[in-house]
Amino acid sequence: MAEGAGIYPLLRRRRQRRRLSHRAATLLRSRMGRIMLGALVLAGLAAGIALLARHADVPDLRGSMMRGEAALARSNYSAARNHFIQATRAEPGNAAAQIALARTYLLLEDGVAAGGAIDRAQTAGVPAARLHHLRAAALLLQGDDDGAIAEADQASGDGVPLAQRDKARALADQGDRAGGAALLEQLTARVPQDAGVWLDLARVRFDIGDVGGANIAAQRALSLQPNNLAALVLRGQLVRSQYGLDAALPWFEAALTRDAYYHPALIEEAGTLGDLGRNADSIAAARRALAARPGDPQALYLMAVVATRAGDLSLAGDLLDQSAGGLDGLPGGLLLSGAIDYANARYQQAAVKWQALIGAQPMNLVARRLLGAALLRSGDAKGALDALRPVALRPDADSYTLTLVARAFEARGERGWAARFLDRAARPPLTQAVPFGQDDDAGVLAEAVDDAPSDPAAAVDNIRGLIERGQFAAAVAQSERIARVSPGAPMAQMLLGDTLAANGRLAPAAAAYVRAADLRFDEPVLLRLIEVWAQTGNRQGAADALALYLAQNPSAVTARRLLANFQLVAGDAAGAISTLEALRRQIGDGDALVLTQLSYAYTQAGDPNTALPFARAAYHLWPMNAGASDAYGAALFAVGDTRGALQLLTKAVKIAPAQANIRWHYAQALAESGRTAEARQAIAAALKDQRFTERAAATRLLAALPR
Repeated sequence: MAEGAGIYPLLRRRRQRRRLSHRAATLLRSRMGRIMLGALVLAGLAAGIALLARHADVPDLRGSMMRGEAALARSNYSAARNHFIQATRAEPGNAAAQIALARTYLLLEDGVAAGGAIDRAQTAGVPAARLHHLRAAALLLQGDDDGAIAEADQASGDGVPLAQRDKARALADQGDRAGGAALLEQLTARVPQDAGVWLDLARVRFDIGDVGGANIAAQRALSLQPNNLAALVLRGQLVRSQYGLDAALPWFEAALTRDAYYHPALIEEAGTLGDLGRNADSIAAARRALAARPGDPQALYLMAVVATRAGDLSLAGDLLDQSAGGLDGLPGGLLLSGAIDYANARYQQAAVKWQALIGAQPMNLVARRLLGAALLRSGDAKGALDALRPVALRPDADSYTLTLVARAFEARGERGWAARFLDRAARPPLTQAVPFGQDDDAGVLAEAVDDAPSDPAAAVDNIRGLIERGQFAAAVAQSERIARVSPGAPMAQMLLGDTLAANGRLAPAAAAYVRAADLRFDEPVLLRLIEVWAQTGNRQGAADALALYLAQNPSAVTARRLLANFQLVAGDAAGAISTLEALRRQIGDGDALVLTQLSYAYTQAGDPNTALPFARAAYHLWPMNAGASDAYGAALFAVGDTRGALQLLTKAVKIAPAQANIRWHYAQALAESGRTAEARQAIAAALKDQRFTERAAATRLLAALPR
């Protein structure tokens, strides 16, 4: 054995390995069995998962309906819509699912989609008589007022309140605003716990201009249904009108907290953010609105506005084109689209769009100026004169309009008329605006008031006509009556202020403007408040009003110009420079008024060398304007060029002889030139103006001049 063991050592080892392999094979077979069992289990699990996935792909009617109702209870309309869509996919012929989907589309203010769901519900067996109120709501959202009224009149049973709400809004849309409001007020008496009735009453009152009444109704709607998204959005619109842009945002955000894709709230938020200058946030909100409603014209318009502000007109035009005609006929779309055409030298196309805008808003003075400019550029001088005539005949016509009229007369070869309007353009306009001309006679205007005694708009037209005819006592009496009848209408309060101011009663006019501002603090009422308080010497009140307005509207161009004026008058040249430089960065270097103010500010700050380029640019843009000539002359005087300053200041005094500050600058240059007697006369003339801001310095110079 020992020998064998020594001769065949590998044989022994092979036998041992075989015995190990046998045991390994047994173990391997055991392991393989377990692996195969595991594989079978895994395969079974995979098959089960696949089966579950296939079942998950099949919508569950009952579960989808339950989830949709739960989402509605949370006021998440978008989620509810998605769940109800799943329910209709599970059973397309289920009438309850189609009606639930239609109601949700109505909440989302998608009238076309709601109409489709209503049609499918009728196909599924719902009697047409049970759908009239829903059809009325869908047609109203589609802009078919006549159809909405016809359907509403056929409604019965529980659908009557909703149908009557839609009928009231359709009447208001057709121009019978008083009738629509009266119908809704009757409904609030019949169903006082219906938040939707109060919401629609708030909407109609807001459209009428009764901001105070709209606020009351909107607050009642929210007290009954705090999570009503439409009521939250309307409250935001009312707050924006009453207090300003920034104050409105929390209301829109409250709606979006409940439904992040609620389209009306996204649109209002995007527009408000854009007006605040928060362009990136505005674009983000508009994109979410597009995600909620692909191809939405409103969202595309807001994005185009931001692109225009950024100077990218090509992108703005592309965005408007994507609306596929959805903005046709809408004032904002017409205005912006025309501006893009004008910037690209497509003057005839711009004129067509702005003509359509004038047709919808004949009293839009800005649109008339734009239309006149486009027609003049396109070679239609007569058309330009026709468009500008209502503005140019106003005593307070602006210099730009008057210059356009003069150029139109030049193009027609009527140089005499052109010279007259150029002379008017060189003179400063009236400080007080006058009402827009009325085409109707006194009888027609009075009859309109008799036909609609509760409609502030009719009363406004009549009172404006009385003012134009010089019948101030009658105008005051009527404006006081309408202000009493419509205490919540800022337009009525503002008109009372205008009438009182035109009659020279400045203190009660200011009180009326304050009441208007409490209801709607916008730029027109701000300008009126500042003007009347400036005339009555209440500079602190004017400054406070401006500060309050700017706190809510920090990007407002006119308000920031006014702020710069206040800063200059107060001697805060550094503050004025900061305000004006920021404004120049926003609107560019083409605004002669801003350049003039910058020149004044740098001169006042002791830096006339920096002031000179701004003054020179303003003068080149506005050579016949007294302020531009005065600013240029004041800057030249400050750098020691008295001779050049006198030439410009003499021109400024001739253009605006009543301007005290211009006479003061002129007097200083005269005194430096040794023309003492003329300097004395100029100072004396300036001191007669009670609003002259350099009284102390002028008095000192007058005392120092040799006799």
